[in-house]
Amino acid sequence: MIQVNGLTKDYGARRAIDNLTFDAEQGEIVGFLGPNGAGKTTTMRILTGYMPPSDGTATVAGYDIMEESLEVRRRVGYLPETVPLYNDMTALEYLKFMAELRHIPDTEERAYETLEGVNLTERANSYISTFSKGMRQRMGLAQALIHRPEVLILDEPTIGLDPAQVVEMRKVIREIGKDRTVLLSTHILSEAQQICDRVLIINKGKIVTEDTPENLQSRLVGAQRVILRVRGDSDGLSGKVSKVKGVRAVESKPDGSVEFEFGAGEDARPQVAKTIIQAGYELLEMRAVGLSLEEIFLELTRDNAPGKKSS
Repeated sequence: MIQVNGLTKDYGARRAIDNLTFDAEQGEIVGFLGPNGAGKTTTMRILTGYMPPSDGTATVAGYDIMEESLEVRRRVGYLPETVPLYNDMTALEYLKFMAELRHIPDTEERAYETLEGVNLTERANSYISTFSKGMRQRMGLAQALIHRPEVLILDEPTIGLDPAQVVEMRKVIREIGKDRTVLLSTHILSEAQQICDRVLIINKGKIVTEDTPENLQSRLVGAQRVILRVRGDSDGLSGKVSKVKGVRAVESKPDGSVEFEFGAGEDARPQVAKTIIQAGYELLEMRAVGLSLEEIFLELTRDNAPGKKSS
C-alpha cells in the first residue's frame, strides 16, 4: 500500500532524507524508528502530500504522490505530531465538521462510529478543551480515521502521554492496523517493539536497517551473548569462563550468574560447559541473550558504526 523508491528531500544545502526505499503492505504496522532529526517527519509529510520530494517516487494506495496527490489524500489518514483540534467544539461537533470537509454523508453516524473506534463515545458531547493529553491524541487519531482511509500515517502518536494513556493508544493502533496499512514514527524503542510488525531504523536521512522487532533482537551485531548459571557458590566462575578460547567480555552479575560474549561463527558454549563441569560446578542454565532493540538502535545510529547499511 506504500511504495517508496529513492525518496530524497533537500532543504538548501542540507539533505533531510537521502534515497529512501521501502514498502508497507495492507494489514502491516511499520515503525519508522530513529533519533530526533533523522528524517521521519519529513518523509511522512511527503507521503501525505504536505510537501514535494526533491527526487525519487512514491505511491500510496496505488496512487503517485506527485501526479495523483488528491487521490492519495482521499485514501490516507494523517496524525501529525501536533494534533489539529478546535478547543471550542465538542468531540462530536469536531468530527462532524471534519466529515463535512471530506464530503462524507451521514456525518453524525460516521462521527459516533469513529468515536467508538477510539474509545471516546462517552465524551462525545464534552468540549475538547476539557480533554487530557491522551484524549486529545485519540481525537487526533479519530480525525485521521473519519474517512475510513486505507493508509494511516502517525507521527509520534504516543508522545507526551502517561503510561496508562500509552497502553490505551497502543491498543487502539494495533486494532486499527489489522486491516489497514499503518506507518508510525517514534524514537521510543519499546513503542516499536510492542506495536510494529516491522521496523525501519533511519539515521541522518538514510535507512540503516529493517526487519521485524524479533529478528532485530536476535540478529547478531558482532557477538552472541550468553547467561550462565550454576548451583551454589559461583566464586571463580567468571575467571574459568574467561579462559575459554573465543570468549570475551565476561561479566559477573549480582545474582551470581555470569554473562559472556563470543564472536559470530565461534560458538564457545560447548567448551564453556565442559570447562565449568570439569572445574566442579553444577551447570543449571546456559541461555542465549539477544541484544535488546535499544542496543541495536544505538549501535546502528552511532557515528561510524561498523556494518551500516545505507539505502
